[in-house]
Amino acid sequence: MKKSALALAVAAALVGFGSAAHADTTLYGSARVSVDYSDFNSNYARAPDGSLVRLTAGTDSWDVFNNASRLGVRGEEDLGGGLSAIYQYEFGVDVTDGGNLNSNRPKWVGLKGSSWGSVTIGTQWTPYYNVMGIADIFNSTKLFSSDSVYLGNTFGTRMDNSLIYTSPNWSGFSAQLMLVMNGQCPPTDPQVPTELRYGTGCGDTRISGTTNLVPANLSSDIDMWGISASYKNGPFFAGGTYMALEGPGFDAFFTRPTWDGEQYGLAFGYNAGPFAVTVNWERGDVNTQYFGQTDNFYLTGQYTFGNNVIRGAYGYMTPDDGQLFLANGNILTQSDINNWALGYQYNFSKRTRVWVEYIGQDVDSELVGSKQTVSIGTRVDF
Repeated sequence: MKKSALALAVAAALVGFGSAAHADTTLYGSARVSVDYSDFNSNYARAPDGSLVRLTAGTDSWDVFNNASRLGVRGEEDLGGGLSAIYQYEFGVDVTDGGNLNSNRPKWVGLKGSSWGSVTIGTQWTPYYNVMGIADIFNSTKLFSSDSVYLGNTFGTRMDNSLIYTSPNWSGFSAQLMLVMNGQCPPTDPQVPTELRYGTGCGDTRISGTTNLVPANLSSDIDMWGISASYKNGPFFAGGTYMALEGPGFDAFFTRPTWDGEQYGLAFGYNAGPFAVTVNWERGDVNTQYFGQTDNFYLTGQYTFGNNVIRGAYGYMTPDDGQLFLANGNILTQSDINNWALGYQYNFSKRTRVWVEYIGQDVDSELVGSKQTVSIGTRVDF
């Protein structure tokens, strides 16, 4: 079956017969899998007498790992007068454990005008990621998806229940505005933090799960919003972005993230010939890494020769508050984090590649052990 015919068959199955047959629809996908070796050192706590007590023993393991494989359809229909209907419907496909058609991959529909831009509704990449994601250059998803590398890993990737306006491209300048509106959910919804379920009197600051869903009762209207502006001209890229949660404050407790917090970032890139460099800076408290304001600096470099690509990255994350004094008299220590990565990629073609990547992390604390991961993988796009 030809690709175009298969695409129309899949589109018809997903969205129903009729309009899909008249749209320009493309079926696409990507299979990305690796064999990973991870080595995590032991973590400790300090006893009252000053000695170190081991909390968790160091571990090392091998794993066949899925790196965000996906399958989807996208398309556009010309409605005349410079107006088009646009859509994308993408599923995560786990090629290692057999979990298919899952995850909050992009799924949206909208309208695009030749002069005014586009409006789309659904599950979408945030304006925050569309700027800061310029540094997401490695094949292993264990790097940029970590909250110790990217402060936007929870709320700055893809968001459900989102409406996004994207401006036209004005000689390299463009902008986006996102609103997330999650309605109202029952107080027993497992995605709602316990302090949001029961008010500020419970003192429980845990959040349930690690997905990037915004709890529905953050606000009765806008739960989260974000904005970005960027400029791309030839090899140069520059962008700025901002996002905020519109929930209640919990002055009596430490929370991660800060539910009425904000976060912003700047990204710069240069890509000419075989060389590519990016520099990112983030600051804010809309993240799950630290309590309070945090700075993150992240630098990447890439060199291409023939079918070969060499990559490197270094990140440094530091909180404003190194120590937090709790009401019970205990001290919570927050330490700086150093991250680095090295990678080699060989391109068999435009669609098929193999890679070897090393990811390392070191925390500026004698209590927290270092982490290392080696990822050996392949990727085939269609």
